Amino acid sequence: MAHLWRRPGGSVPAAALRRIFLTGGRRASSSSSAAPPELPPFDHVPRPYKGMLGDEILRKRQRFLGPSIFYYYQKPLNIVEGKMQYLYDENGKRYLDAIAGIVTVSCGHCHPDVVDAVIEQSKILQHATTIYLHHAIVEFAEALASKMPGNLKVVYVVNSGTEANELAMLMARLYSGNLSMIALRNAYHGGSSGTIGLTALQTWKYPIPQGEIHHVMNPNPYRGAFGSDAVSYAKEVEDHINFGSSGNIAGFIAETFQGAGGAVELAPGYLKLVYDMVRKAGGVCIADEVQSGFGRTGSHYWGFETQGVIPDIVTMAKGIGNGLPLGAVVTTPEIAQVLSKKIQFNTFGGNPVCSAGGLAVLKVIDKEKRQEHCASVGSHLIERLKTLQQKHEIIGDVRGRGLMLGVEFVTDRKEKTPAKAEAAVLLEKLKDLGVLVGKGGLHGNVFRIKPPMCFTKDDADFLVDALDYAISGM
Repeated sequence: MAHLWRRPGGSVPAAALRRIFLTGGRRASSSSSAAPPELPPFDHVPRPYKGMLGDEILRKRQRFLGPSIFYYYQKPLNIVEGKMQYLYDENGKRYLDAIAGIVTVSCGHCHPDVVDAVIEQSKILQHATTIYLHHAIVEFAEALASKMPGNLKVVYVVNSGTEANELAMLMARLYSGNLSMIALRNAYHGGSSGTIGLTALQTWKYPIPQGEIHHVMNPNPYRGAFGSDAVSYAKEVEDHINFGSSGNIAGFIAETFQGAGGAVELAPGYLKLVYDMVRKAGGVCIADEVQSGFGRTGSHYWGFETQGVIPDIVTMAKGIGNGLPLGAVVTTPEIAQVLSKKIQFNTFGGNPVCSAGGLAVLKVIDKEKRQEHCASVGSHLIERLKTLQQKHEIIGDVRGRGLMLGVEFVTDRKEKTPAKAEAAVLLEKLKDLGVLVGKGGLHGNVFRIKPPMCFTKDDADFLVDALDYAISGM
């Protein structure tokens, strides 16, 4: 473990990192000698930390937790406190959280409205299943349904995005009477045995039966075979239905913005074309909104709305609870009816505490106008990142919208050669400067910038200045 930097999908040898660190100074531009940028002022004072230190936590983690658990950075951070868009380590050092707990913290770390809702409900009733009545789950479901277009009005409350996608796949198969599911390459839909089948990144997949799941080209405008030509990508789906299936399928699932795949926004118009094909083949259309929902894209409340479509089933999690273990599936009354033929039960789905927290999240997003905020701050951040792209050849692509962005690093812009080792070094450098970002893509060469939605323009400027400083010093 000591000689590798761990990340999902593999490790970068320490020798490669040392080589870049050691040679980087020889190529540093004059700007690298300037003072590093400073975090924007913030008036929160973290509590003195008196708990277990990081080195001991790591030893115990390696002894008692599963060996598949990975961590970022050569020396992993011990994060002990969070407030809005910032995190604090055991020494009280402040970091700008630009990945939001893997796109989970929507309102902000420890947002007072969410915290108060959770505490107040915990004082009264922490748990009751749906075999009894309780107001929290119906209030939450009603508020969530009000955010959905069309006839998407029936809510199933679950605990995670993985569970939501499992349930959506079950619904699709039962409703259609077919088995074959179509998903996109480069997709991530969860880590259970069923959703691993839907997932199409080798870094997340184990060699187990996939079970009637087929993957088609992801319409990636930057790396895809057809660029931004949605018609050609959709034709490939049609060919797959005609030649790779019986002609009848259960459903099609896609993220509008592929998250773990590296913040890839699908080619414009793609989903509208594909949804028509899928429905003609007897299937239902599932939108995975686990990362792109709740106003994060700025332009729309849901990612699928950027494509001008209404799905038959929508799955969501992560930002829905601002860190609570909460997810949901929303569908039409007709599709929901198929689950009434057997007992469908979830012990913790609709838990009063999580439901109260989920309702508080929806209220905060509306009250604080977070969708509009994401649009404004995101536009500013994208503009600055694109300007930085003109300065540094290593930035191959800047993409996304709102506060759901990706920056892809390459060693050769023409060949689009993934800058895997360089991205690992930059991740470390940004951490040292006080910025925490995510990584994604098959090669781990994409920075995922998806901060809490309270992220400001000053934060955006600091992030870009820190990235500029880090690249200039390589």
